Amino acid sequence: MDKQTLNQLRIDRSQPDKRGFPVGTVLLILLLLGLAAGAGWWFSRPKARSVRILTVRETVSGGTKTVLNASGYVIARRAATVSAKGTGKVIEVLVEEGLKVKAGQVLARLDDTNVKASLQLCEAQVAASKSSLEETRVRLDEAQRELQRVTRLAASQIASTADLDRATAEVKAQRARLDRQLTEVTVAERQVALVQQQMEDMVIRAPFTGIVVSKDAQPGEMVSPVSAGGGFTRTGICTLVDMDSQEIEVDVNESYINRVEPGQAVEATLDAYPDWKIQSRVIAIIPTADRQKATVKVRVGFDKLDPRILPQMGVKVAFHGTSETVAGQRTLLIPRNSVRRQDNRDVVWVVRNGRADCRAVTLGVARSEEVVVTAGLADGEQIVVSGPDNLAEGERLEALP
Repeated sequence: MDKQTLNQLRIDRSQPDKRGFPVGTVLLILLLLGLAAGAGWWFSRPKARSVRILTVRETVSGGTKTVLNASGYVIARRAATVSAKGTGKVIEVLVEEGLKVKAGQVLARLDDTNVKASLQLCEAQVAASKSSLEETRVRLDEAQRELQRVTRLAASQIASTADLDRATAEVKAQRARLDRQLTEVTVAERQVALVQQQMEDMVIRAPFTGIVVSKDAQPGEMVSPVSAGGGFTRTGICTLVDMDSQEIEVDVNESYINRVEPGQAVEATLDAYPDWKIQSRVIAIIPTADRQKATVKVRVGFDKLDPRILPQMGVKVAFHGTSETVAGQRTLLIPRNSVRRQDNRDVVWVVRNGRADCRAVTLGVARSEEVVVTAGLADGEQIVVSGPDNLAEGERLEALP
């Protein structure tokens, strides 16, 4: 083939394709369309739901066994019937049953009419004593100047020795009177302070922070720290209980007291909540026995207080002892609020690859705010502990900070 024929077979890239656009332009258009479709899908996809996530961990606990069962009552170590220091008539009561008060808060006020009158009298006595004091100082100053004149005259043989003695005695008398009046002013001021304290005692305040469980007096009644007899005088304004001082008091038969020791683990069950197991611990064993009941008193403290625990509630306690023959047990605990009820079964939402997965679980014994999972979950899995109630299967999730 000659050169001219070969040139006719060459493809000229500078000329547009007779069938339409150049190949590069077509590829660019396809790329832009793909990017637009991807952006539309990205911005139109459902947003992730915000939830609080917890990683499940197994705990290994040594075996325990109950060595002694007993019963007792919840008591408050810090409780008081608040009364007045002296006898008086109630004019105002500022508390009701169930009210929480702080230390120093005013609970009631007594009639202080007589005390106010006594205070005014004492203040007037202080003023009178100070007035007499000023007069005596003037007299003392005058007596001292007189003594100086008589002393100069006596040195010149003009005044007699008797005149000098009288001037000296007058100065000493005025000084003694001044000292006595200074003491009288101090006594009067202390009397004012005493009456002011009596005024303060007319206002009854809370001795500590707690909750009022009983209102014992009404306006118009007489109160006294000691009973006056006849049933017409109250001995207290109200009964205050410190809920943070609650514990369990148990009477243990002296034959089994050797099974109890300070710091021993205890599981308490309130009669009002039989399914609630409260972890507790022995605080102390009172070192004396009741020979009439043949029992020893044991104090048991709660590991964690709860508003449901109230004074004087009946409680059953189980004293635990470590058993060397019981092997360690693996326990999987999750918060009780992470378990939901769906289709008559207990389920939890498991987070897998950032998406929601509804998982049926089998629950065991409840422990305060936690519950034991016996089947359905594994160690290390992540679950939703709080979030929207309308979660859906496969929905994207994001963890709250």
